[in-house]
Amino acid sequence: MYVRTFALRDFRSWETASADLTPGPTVFVGPNGHGKTNLIEALGYLSGLSSHRVSSDSPLLRAGTSRAFVGAVVVNGGRELGIDIEINEGKVNRARINQSPARRPREVVGILRTVLFAPEDLSLVRGDPSDRRRFLDELLTTRFPRLGGVRADYDKVLRQRSALLKTAGGVLRRGARSSDGASALATLEVWDRHLAAHGSELLAARIALLHDLAPHVVESYRSIAPESRPAVLRYRSSLGEVLPAEFADPARVPERDDLELIEAAFLRRLSETSSKEIERGVCLVGPHRDDLELILGDQPAKGYASHGESWSFALSLRSVRLLCSGPTVRIRCSCSTMCSPSWTVGAERRSLRLRRRPSRSSSPRRYPRTCRPN
Repeated sequence: MYVRTFALRDFRSWETASADLTPGPTVFVGPNGHGKTNLIEALGYLSGLSSHRVSSDSPLLRAGTSRAFVGAVVVNGGRELGIDIEINEGKVNRARINQSPARRPREVVGILRTVLFAPEDLSLVRGDPSDRRRFLDELLTTRFPRLGGVRADYDKVLRQRSALLKTAGGVLRRGARSSDGASALATLEVWDRHLAAHGSELLAARIALLHDLAPHVVESYRSIAPESRPAVLRYRSSLGEVLPAEFADPARVPERDDLELIEAAFLRRLSETSSKEIERGVCLVGPHRDDLELILGDQPAKGYASHGESWSFALSLRSVRLLCSGPTVRIRCSCSTMCSPSWTVGAERRSLRLRRRPSRSSSPRRYPRTCRPN
């Protein structure tokens, strides 16, 4: 697969731009701030209908314009497909495939498949769980474009249900008639079923994805730390103990029949937390509250004292996209909220050697007693 030609108009800093490409490496060279990254971002947007730099489409439009255009001709297995995306401010985006209008923009997802490496990848390690969830969902959409629709439906139901939670909470706090509160709660049960239906499918797809990622993560860690215990990739679900224990095991691949079990566990967990959700006005259960965790053994790294505290590390999962062949792996200690240094592990070294990166501040960093370098 390669891009034979691409063009854009009113995208970021570019009024117009086009290029003809050939198979093999292509390098964009130019001064800083000239817009090289904008070209890569445009191709990435064609791949997944989202940007790795911003969460909305408005910043993608050139200043003073209300729409932008990105198009490319993709060659895959000798077959050419042309895809075009029109990005509109405040309106629904439009897409075309071979000059024919698509019913929905997400129908172009999967035609162009890309792997992006950018400085923003550090958010997978140092950022919020939302960054790791977004990584999983984008990878799922790239592999199985149909799941992009599942993800969109889940987000839509989540917004509707969250708005209803705020309404129901306000009715009960104002002491309105009991019939009003009962009506709001009855409507909430309907949205619970929709949320569980879409959420269980997304949750099962994420767990199946971890089953495919786990062998590569284990092998990557073994290559840089052969004497350490195997790495463990674990999915932390907001369903907690309600979710059957076998689904928390990366070796367990959910099947189609398992969706009913996950959906039932989802509904049971929603009923248990409904009072808290109404009180706080937010949805506390679902894939939007989950996280991804990588544990590199349960013993402290050599050269550091932990006094019984277990260590867990986070690994930049972007390298998994290339079967973990990146030159370095960034890890961090999570034994305390006070301890936030980061280290670099060189892939050329056959042992795990930690080197603390100097703090940016002029004052010396104070470490908790459970994580003090020797």
